[in-house]
Amino acid sequence: MTAFLTKIRIFLEMIKFSHTIFALPFALTGALLAAGGVPTLRQLTWIVLAMVGARTAAMAMNRLIDAEIDGRNPRTAVRAIPAGLISRGLTLFFIIAATALLLLSAQMLNPLCLKLSPIALFFLALYSYCKRFTALAHVVLGICLAAAPIGAWIAIRGTIETPALVLGAIVLFWVAGFDILYALQDLEFDRAAGLHSIPVLLGVTGSLWAARLFHIIMIGLLFTLFTLMQLGTFFLVGILAALAMLLYEHWLLRDGNLAQLNAAFFNMNGYISVAIVLFTAADILAR
Repeated sequence: MTAFLTKIRIFLEMIKFSHTIFALPFALTGALLAAGGVPTLRQLTWIVLAMVGARTAAMAMNRLIDAEIDGRNPRTAVRAIPAGLISRGLTLFFIIAATALLLLSAQMLNPLCLKLSPIALFFLALYSYCKRFTALAHVVLGICLAAAPIGAWIAIRGTIETPALVLGAIVLFWVAGFDILYALQDLEFDRAAGLHSIPVLLGVTGSLWAARLFHIIMIGLLFTLFTLMQLGTFFLVGILAALAMLLYEHWLLRDGNLAQLNAAFFNMNGYISVAIVLFTAADILAR
């Protein structure tokens, strides 16, 4: 039992389970906006479980599919599978279990969630192969995480509506932008290995500008959502807070110096997602 618990700990570290904070707050934002208030405890529980299942399956698939590439990259060679800390078979078991949790959660929410879940799984698997043939892997990752608020909206209302798509687009451009920045650290390896990414395509300076453009679009879409749903002052403050943090993120990496990457990538983006859901909640509860 102790050995299995140790494997679970290694697995959770391998998939960076703590990084669920990037997408989960946006899923909760979608749920809050769809409900026009606080969803039921049952709805929130199954939304959170669906998120955990989807992200766990996605990250485990990525680690399994990329194990050979990770083993050749000095930055990622210490990851659990190439380092021999966890087997491919056990990783596959966790993928199946996480996928089952996603499908069960979707079924418990409503029929449309269950019908659309295979599409979500398709994009989750597709992302891991994208860098082998396209520089748009960052956009596909954005699509994967955009499913979080859209799925939460569907979970509450049982339909897909324009605000949900706008919120999904916000997440898409936000994630694609910061993933471009994250990919800068593997630029030289990706070039040598024949892999594709925006940094490989555009270089450091071009990538910085591409990420800035994506995040400008994200802020524009936040204002679009603000207008579309006639949200209030708290949500507007949330937009301004997100803008300030994005400006700081890009300022940290302004010269392509990756020394501040962890602060720019992990800290700022975690704060941004939490700020959005907190100010959304405040806006809705204030009304």
